[in-house]
Amino acid sequence: MEEDLTLEDSTVPSKSTYTIEILQILKETQQQHGLRHGDYQRYRGYCSRRLRRMRKSLKFLQGKRNKFIKREITEEIVTDVRFLYLPLIHSERAWGHAMQLKQEANTEPRKRFHLTARLCKAVKYAEELELLSRSAKCDARSKLEAQAYHAWMRGTLLFEREKWQESIEAFTTAKTIYEKLAEALNEEQRAIYLQRVEEIAPNIRYCAYNIGDETAINDLMQMRVKSGGEMSSNLDILLAQTREKQAATLSEVTWRGRTVPVKSEQIRGFFLSVQETDKEVTAAPDVESKISVYESLLMGCKDALQILRDELKADGNAKQRTQRAESQVSGVQYLYTYVTYIRLTKTIERNMLLAESLKENLVGSQTFTENRKVTKPQDLIRIYDIILQSLGELPLLPGLENDEDIQREVEAKTLKSKAFRCFYLARSYASIKKWRETSALYEQVLTYISGALELFKKIRTKPTKTDLKELQELLNTVNGLKYSAHASSILDTEAPIAGITNLEISDNRPLIERLEKYQEVESVSSKKPNLVTFPPDFKPTPQKPVFFDIALNHVDFPSLEEMQEQKKAGASIGGFLRGWWGGGKK
Repeated sequence: MEEDLTLEDSTVPSKSTYTIEILQILKETQQQHGLRHGDYQRYRGYCSRRLRRMRKSLKFLQGKRNKFIKREITEEIVTDVRFLYLPLIHSERAWGHAMQLKQEANTEPRKRFHLTARLCKAVKYAEELELLSRSAKCDARSKLEAQAYHAWMRGTLLFEREKWQESIEAFTTAKTIYEKLAEALNEEQRAIYLQRVEEIAPNIRYCAYNIGDETAINDLMQMRVKSGGEMSSNLDILLAQTREKQAATLSEVTWRGRTVPVKSEQIRGFFLSVQETDKEVTAAPDVESKISVYESLLMGCKDALQILRDELKADGNAKQRTQRAESQVSGVQYLYTYVTYIRLTKTIERNMLLAESLKENLVGSQTFTENRKVTKPQDLIRIYDIILQSLGELPLLPGLENDEDIQREVEAKTLKSKAFRCFYLARSYASIKKWRETSALYEQVLTYISGALELFKKIRTKPTKTDLKELQELLNTVNGLKYSAHASSILDTEAPIAGITNLEISDNRPLIERLEKYQEVESVSSKKPNLVTFPPDFKPTPQKPVFFDIALNHVDFPSLEEMQEQKKAGASIGGFLRGWWGGGKK
């Protein structure tokens, strides 16, 4: 069971006046019970358990086991501040259920009816809380808190019902009360009320836009740039809803001299967001905000490409048409090419912004600060590799193969990016003092710069001043560093030669190995002179053969019996007997 860290179940003695810090209590309980991660189901379950515990401790149960008996809270019953918390928690439970349904309504539209019903229930309990707070048992702050909470809840309901005029009046009332409360409280409590004011402001501007105020959409975009976290996601939803209404008037798109009809409402909304991106980037105060704008656009671009990809699959002849000339490319295929072109170009712009932010903290730059993370040249090399990859995909898009202007523009920007990549590659070699490689890379940078400048002059559309300015600055920088690297390479080659001439070489061999050379060495006159090597070094000795000679087994030698001496046979008893019997030789 979850414990409530804000409200206590122990008996609270009654007193003449009560103070209910509604907003502060709600913020703490919401952060502790699920809303830190947007889990409205968990928060709704907590509210149900909280109500059960409070009713049980107050002995204010509505009936028994099998029978429900509703008990109204009146001014006479309120003898404990916890009676005032009962309608508040009821309202929060209904609101949490409504927000849960709102998350699920993206895939199940029928749940919007249930959402509205739960918000009506939340408004009913908020109104009951406001009526109870008007009694003399509550102080002035509690009355204002209850009134602001009721106005905010009512404005939320009217906002979902798209009753813009009534919703803006309710939100304005809540905003005014919260601003007054923030002025009257100390600094610690003031932040919570100012945060609620910031949450209400986008809803007011969105209602104003729907009423007819065309400047409200610009205010929403500025809020989106300056905000973050949950506030930023809510503003994204409001801006998406606004673009859906604006997209109804956008029926076709013209690009590279060709007009193509746009049927999908989501694609229309995406093109509207592309038009507004430049304004948002210009109004962004820092690099992080600008990158955030690009990230939002690229997410929308991903969804738009998926929709067009599905339409292309439905077109059976799409693959054949992409292989023909540009004039014969289908409208859906041409839109797909245009959206892909936007994705690649905006990705390049985002990466260029990221590169500029990294250059500020590169070692040796004028804007280098020790507090931030040091940027290495390898980090910038990696970013320019990604930029070159995106530039390489642009000329291959269907329908742009014969567009000479785009081909030249891409080629010029490719040479420019290669120049910067080669420059930071030279910086990385210079950091490890490889001066010859550094000088060669600087020469290659100059080649890339000259080629890029020539191509920029051939483009019909005037190149941006930023590109020419960056190339000129890089040219001046490389001209200075090139001679510095050349001088450093010469100094590195002369230094060892000068050192060798003054080098005294000491021979540490034993005396027996250098008898032909006289050298005064302290090791000879010491108590342990270095006369011979001891123990002596190992010397190689003959080893057993690895292979045996087996050819002798296959050689036939000549007979040598004739050359051997013949031995005479010795006398024996047989011979003696033969001689005695006359059997000898005659």
